[in-house]
Amino acid sequence: MPVGRLHHLIVDCPDPGASARFWSEVLGQPVTYDDGDFAVVSADTATSGLAFQRSPDQRPATWPDPAVPQQMHLDVMVDDQPAAAEAVRALGARQLDGDYVFADPAGHPFCLIPRPGWAPPVNQA
Repeated sequence: MPVGRLHHLIVDCPDPGASARFWSEVLGQPVTYDDGDFAVVSADTATSGLAFQRSPDQRPATWPDPAVPQQMHLDVMVDDQPAAAEAVRALGARQLDGDYVFADPAGHPFCLIPRPGWAPPVNQA
């Protein structure tokens, strides 16, 4: 039996609202909560998701340089890596070293990975 169930992945960042809006656009899910210091992106108010909490001194990772470790990263499955790369750049992502490796506006690394065969298409209605 599990001890618990994941509620949210909490990400430190200097501007929770900006991070939530970025990831809301990337993942196609709404910002379901934002009090200025804490924001959530999830399918609805009763679903787990990503949460962002204010951390004014958060230092962006310097990946792949280990001077400031990546701290966490997200793998985002996509149907079309080049199209997804263009879309996240338009939303404010910054390209990092490596194929389809980016940083969100707060400097958190994430990867755009090809959708695994077991997963339904991302853009499926």
